[in-house]
Amino acid sequence: MRLIIALGNPGPEYNFTRHNFGFLALDYYFKIKGLSFSPHEKFQSLYLKTNDTIFLKPQTFYNNVGAAVLDFSNFYKIPPENLLVLSDDFHLPFGELRFRASGSAGGNNGLKSIISSLKTDNFPRLRLGTGNDTLRAQIGDVDFVLGRFTDTEKSALPTVLASVATQIDSFLQ
Repeated sequence: MRLIIALGNPGPEYNFTRHNFGFLALDYYFKIKGLSFSPHEKFQSLYLKTNDTIFLKPQTFYNNVGAAVLDFSNFYKIPPENLLVLSDDFHLPFGELRFRASGSAGGNNGLKSIISSLKTDNFPRLRLGTGNDTLRAQIGDVDFVLGRFTDTEKSALPTVLASVATQIDSFLQ
């Protein structure tokens, strides 16, 4: 059993923000695969269980996703190495993807929450680059991650999201 987790904040006000890049990527994947989410009230998440894979969009806020991830992984007895977390990363240039089988949170509060809840950093993650150092310096980190993509970034999204979908498929094989 595998668990694919997208990080983001619930609510329409966060759609197309950099912090919701994980949600956006999984939504794109679902669109091209013809899949849809269902709410799971007990675990405060949107999810889909299909064959040997669970897709998860925790509906807690970004910094508190660890509890939902822990609950799902415990309930379905999924070991950390069978997780894949999709998260934004402003340390990577926009559109760059970085897969790691394990490692630190690298300053990402969603990953910190998961590491704290699972009590391990030994789980795969795919970081989705949102970096724009010039804009970040102008508006600060919080406004940057909660800000919407620029027009240039929006035009590149289809290519980036297609690459993420390929990475998800590779992980599942």
